[in-house]
Amino acid sequence: MARKPIGERLGPVMFVASLGVIAVIYGAVASERNWFPAPQISLAQRTMMDISHNWKNDLALEPTRHLVKPVGDNPGTDRGLEGKPSGASSEGYVLVAGLNEDQDESFHVVRLYDREGNEVHRWPVHYDWLEDEHKPQNVMLHGMEVFEDGSLAVTFDAGNVIARIDACGKPMWTRKGSFHHSINRDGDGQLVTLLGEGIAWLDEDTGEITHKLDIVKDLAEYSGGDQRATFDIRTRTPDNLDQEVRYLMDPFHPNDAEPLRAEMADAFPMFDAGDVLLSLRELNLLAVVDPQTGQMKWHRHGPWFKQHDPDFEPDGTISVFDNATGTGATRILSIRPGEEDVETLFSGSEDQPFYSWRRGKHQVLEDGSILLTEAEGGRVLDVSGDGEVLWQRHMKWDAENNLIITEARFVPDDFFDKELPRCSSS
Repeated sequence: MARKPIGERLGPVMFVASLGVIAVIYGAVASERNWFPAPQISLAQRTMMDISHNWKNDLALEPTRHLVKPVGDNPGTDRGLEGKPSGASSEGYVLVAGLNEDQDESFHVVRLYDREGNEVHRWPVHYDWLEDEHKPQNVMLHGMEVFEDGSLAVTFDAGNVIARIDACGKPMWTRKGSFHHSINRDGDGQLVTLLGEGIAWLDEDTGEITHKLDIVKDLAEYSGGDQRATFDIRTRTPDNLDQEVRYLMDPFHPNDAEPLRAEMADAFPMFDAGDVLLSLRELNLLAVVDPQTGQMKWHRHGPWFKQHDPDFEPDGTISVFDNATGTGATRILSIRPGEEDVETLFSGSEDQPFYSWRRGKHQVLEDGSILLTEAEGGRVLDVSGDGEVLWQRHMKWDAENNLIITEARFVPDDFFDKELPRCSSS
């Protein structure tokens, strides 16, 4: 049989090689510009990594999604409470939200400790009593608000519900929806929380949604001015005239919405009672917005980085939990709206490690000390105004791991009506 000319024999090879070159070039450009299938491949890789790290959690064998290593030098297997809250001048109780060490009781729990550090009550949080679409081990108890009658309002990251539960953990009301991160009472009978990419107001007695504010429709596209330059940072530039500006994945990541309560409004002359302090992690942005119009009355990008939990303070300042992701030293910062100076109230250091690369809460107490939730270290600590650790508690799970803590909250001795929360079934 006569051999084919070399041109005919090389033709298929050159065709396949050309396809390979084109695929390589397209892959490089698609990766840079986030074209198909780059986002799908990236999502598949993240999914596979997540499954490989957390398959035990998803099969309810070990709660790996809820465990972390202690920050800094290993404090030892006997870690727990060091010092006593009674040593601080603020006297009352501390609530701590997170995973339950007694998994036969409930997956999540909120614990109540007295000034001696003793647990005096616990709220079992049964996610499966609130909604049945998600497994308890795959959601994170995050938002928590406490009421004088001993009930709690709770939200869950990666869940689909907000609820108010009684002292025994039984639902008083539930509301389906992608509520997440934080809950705050406004002092007028409403809860302010996050719903998807927006803010929601709910009647605290019924769970009925009374008002909503959407970040894209109401804030970025606020009709009374141009706020898009502030909110539309995480967008992709069109490649041609026919394409539109598109948001990148998770462009805002809202993680807190705190209303300015009436009793504190006089300290903030730039704002009005009911205005909302909003934290958008992916923009490193704090903003105070009008809840009715979406007008941004004040805003600032940084110097915080991947921040959480900004709070209005009685002296007219705003304090913020600056995760300072990537630095190894989380900070608590303070700023007065309208002024440029930023004060550091507390910072982690080599001598006093304090670092939560994500999540985290803080509460400035009346005596000037700061209650800190080191979420990704599994620790609660109270530090004085000069940075001295007054007491700390590692939430130990086993010899190597602590439990993720999503929030610690101080309430004064006389907060609860008549007596501490009680559960007749406990």
